[in-house]
Amino acid sequence: MSGIQLPLSFPISLLLPLGTAVLAGVVIPFQAGANATLGRALGHPLSATLVSLLVSLAAILPVLWLLRVPLPVPSQLARAPGWIWGGGVLGVFYISAALMMAPKLGAAGFIAAVVAGQVLAALLVDQFGLAGFAVRALTPARLAGAALIVAGMLVMQWGSAPAQPAGVPAAGSGA
Repeated sequence: MSGIQLPLSFPISLLLPLGTAVLAGVVIPFQAGANATLGRALGHPLSATLVSLLVSLAAILPVLWLLRVPLPVPSQLARAPGWIWGGGVLGVFYISAALMMAPKLGAAGFIAAVVAGQVLAALLVDQFGLAGFAVRALTPARLAGAALIVAGMLVMQWGSAPAQPAGVPAAGSGA
């Protein structure tokens, strides 16, 4: 049989990076839920974004100190491409979108949509070598994989009835 050839062995060296990436994925629904609840508690999603980012800053500062990571050197920052500053802005967008959309779509629906968006954007990033990544060609197999992820996102939303958040009584329940 000709066509697609699959590798016969799995590179063990990928286990730690894949495990770390999976663990990073595991925490995202919890982050979205915590931030959404924070937004409801504070009365505005952007207030929750600010508090979340301040907590992030408070969490990273001791880690930087313990690991003795040197402070950024302004001259190094000045030599970096201007588009690097977009990462912080995109972080604000993601946190704000997560805390507003996760309650509407549910944790799984939101994450499925995020993953679909990530894969579609990553195909473009790889194809054109954007954001400092090496070029990786857009192949029929990669397109098929992305199509399956988008289809999975749509299937997860199809027939998904919104429910009340835990601890919130349903309308008309008299509670």
